[in-house]
Amino acid sequence: DHVLSTGENVNILVLDTEVYSNTGGQKSKSSPIGASAKFSIKGKTTGKKDLAMQAIAHGSAYVAEIAMGANDVHALKTILEAEAYPGPSIIIAYSHCIAHGYDMCHGLDQQELAVKTGYWPLFRYNPMKEQGQRFILDSKDPSVPLDEFLYHENRFATIKNNDPEKAVDFLAQANEGIRHRWEKIMALRAL
Repeated sequence: DHVLSTGENVNILVLDTEVYSNTGGQKSKSSPIGASAKFSIKGKTTGKKDLAMQAIAHGSAYVAEIAMGANDVHALKTILEAEAYPGPSIIIAYSHCIAHGYDMCHGLDQQELAVKTGYWPLFRYNPMKEQGQRFILDSKDPSVPLDEFLYHENRFATIKNNDPEKAVDFLAQANEGIRHRWEKIMALRAL
């Protein structure tokens, strides 16, 4: 947060695994609702911190979300734009992790599902562009049910297998969170 507010020409790449991966998969502020992790075995009951929206609120940083498994051309284009931006830039990259509890050979497929479900929208925000062109949504509208993404991962399937009623509630909350985030994203297109 502080680095983005300085105006310095610095580039930040966040590999967002949604857990504290280096400590064995603990719950973090980036963990999504319903995810099972250390210190939250029965599922995280609060939503994920939206780092991208916090960064956009600064109004002076280039901000983007990418997922290489969903669209590698978009990822490369975004990285090049961030590098060329004459100020602070932050790219938040959806990153698969062993703590998600599935075969890492399927990581890129999971990234693609994250985008197709609307869980991880691809976008770019450049405050130096003209109004109406600052925020570019590169994702299509969600086209795959969220559960097809979530339940491929043990961090969500564990809840479904051990407490199906709670899993239904978490899924409904997650869907509502995605719907709400997409509303905010659509509003940003006017920037």
